[in-house]
Amino acid sequence: MSLSVPSLPSPSAHAELLEQLGRYLHESEKILSDWDTYSDQHTDADGWPYGDETYGRRAAHRDADTAKAFECVREGAHQLLATAEIQLNALPAGAVQARWAWQLGALRNALDRLDALHDEWLQTREHLPADAGPGTEVFDDALAVHHAEAWSALDDWATHGHAIRDIHTAARHAPSALAPAPTATAAPLTGRPSPARR
Repeated sequence: MSLSVPSLPSPSAHAELLEQLGRYLHESEKILSDWDTYSDQHTDADGWPYGDETYGRRAAHRDADTAKAFECVREGAHQLLATAEIQLNALPAGAVQARWAWQLGALRNALDRLDALHDEWLQTREHLPADAGPGTEVFDDALAVHHAEAWSALDDWATHGHAIRDIHTAARHAPSALAPAPTATAAPLTGRPSPARR
C-alpha cells in the first residue's frame, strides 16, 4: 500500500490563498485595534466595563466581524497549513526560525477547533425552531454564542498566521526542491561581473 504524499498547489493558486490570508491578517488587526480602543475607553482602571450590556454587545460585534473576515481564508486554510508544513520540512536548518514549527502547531490546533465549532453550529442551527432565521432573537443569540466560542481560535490565526507567509518567503529564497535554483549564466565576454539583480 503506497502512502499518498500531499502535493503543493500551483503557484498561482497558492498566491491567491496567501493573498486571502494577508487580507484576513490586515482586517483582523484593524478589528482588534478598534476593539482595544473601545475597551480602553469603556473600562475602569481595573479593566471592569462601565456598562456590561453595552460592552458585551460591542464584544459580540468584534467576534462577528472577525469570523466574517476569516471566511475568505476558511476554505483554503487546510491547504495553506499543509503547504507551509511541506515547505518548512524542506528548508535548510539555517533558513528556519525556531518559532515556526510551534506557530504552525498553534494554527493547526486553532483550525481543528474552528472545524469542530463549525460542526457544532450546524447541529445547533438544525435544532432551532423552523421560523428562527437570521434577524430573530433566538438565531442571533445562538450565532453570537458560536462567534464568541470561535474568537480565541480566530485570534490565534490573526496572531500566528504571518508564519505561513514567512515560511513561504523563506522557501522562495532558499535553494531547495520547492524553489528552482538560480540558473547559471555565461560570464560576460568583457570579464566584468553582471549587475546584481534587485
